[in-house]
Amino acid sequence: MTNLYEYTYESSESSHHHLYLIKPLIRMISQSTYHIENQRKIRILDIGCGNGSLSNLLAQNGYEVVGIEESESGVKFASQAFPDCRFVQGSIYNLPYAEIGEKFDVVIAAEVIEHLFFPRELLKNAKQCLKPNGSLIVTTPYHGYLKNMIIAISGRMDHHFSPLWDGGHIKFFSVATMTALLKTENYTNIKFDFAGRLPYLWKSMLCSSTLIN
Repeated sequence: MTNLYEYTYESSESSHHHLYLIKPLIRMISQSTYHIENQRKIRILDIGCGNGSLSNLLAQNGYEVVGIEESESGVKFASQAFPDCRFVQGSIYNLPYAEIGEKFDVVIAAEVIEHLFFPRELLKNAKQCLKPNGSLIVTTPYHGYLKNMIIAISGRMDHHFSPLWDGGHIKFFSVATMTALLKTENYTNIKFDFAGRLPYLWKSMLCSSTLIN
């Protein structure tokens, strides 16, 4: 395996999207796990955790967090900076299930799915990591009719959908397309929340779902 095209991290600092995602994300986790007894910590798997900064924010809110990241530099910074979490190097397409350990109450993929050639594989692999009645929470940049129309009218299409960003976004989801994708993998109880900017111009959407048992 070559690391020629591997994304490289230079620090453990939080990404800009954490500022507007963390509050609705915590709220969505709480709503998804309200049925779990208070005697134990909620166990979360953060798929594509990058440098671990979001995993750390989740741990600070009282959750037990394991992060999976393909980038060697990401795992290095995460492990050094955030001892309250556990980090494992591994691919989204081939999760190291043996190293991850027991299954999770919640699997999170924050601003990850838009980078994947095969986003359905994320949903399939998340199934193997979830406990019965566990929840998958996916966040991704929001794309709806009004927002896309304004981007086009404002002349920012080339900037917003730039092909010049190495490692950038290659999938663009709306509520309808995310719902359709989840349903193909038998996820149900699909719920959305939104973050950043004004209504219908949101930066990101958050989607929680559970598996049909």
